[in-house]
Amino acid sequence: MLRTALVFATAFGVSQAIMPLLGWLLGSTFADAIAPWDHWISFGLLALVGGKMLWEALSPDAPVDAEHPEHVHDIEAFSVREVVLLSVATSIDALAVGVSFAFLNVDVAIAVTTIGLVTFALSFLAVFIGYRIGTRFRRPAEIVGGLVLIGIGTQILIEHLTA
Repeated sequence: MLRTALVFATAFGVSQAIMPLLGWLLGSTFADAIAPWDHWISFGLLALVGGKMLWEALSPDAPVDAEHPEHVHDIEAFSVREVVLLSVATSIDALAVGVSFAFLNVDVAIAVTTIGLVTFALSFLAVFIGYRIGTRFRRPAEIVGGLVLIGIGTQILIEHLTA
């Protein structure tokens, strides 16, 4: 279980740190051309990410493997390659968040380091907690997270439009 937790935590921590950095680099490259609409872009990206989280939280779960229901939460059944692909796939939306960093007053080094370390720690703990209690609170957490992101995007838009 310890090896599995370290593999998951490392893959997710690194992916979640690299994606916003890449997004920031892309956004910074085009910042002057986009500056007049930066607040709309930040709002749109955060609303999309938050909306995606809400959509996933409110969508029905994937069907259970009827032949092997015991494997549904068997995290040790994942290969390292599968974990890396999963970590990259789930961090694509962090790329969009990174683009919004280019338009906000954000210290990118601190942001990506914090994102990576927090994701590592939480992923490490989540392997153990998830193994014990399953996905009981997954939907409420995704709903709250989605609403918070939409709220942040709305706040950015309102601040820029009323400034």
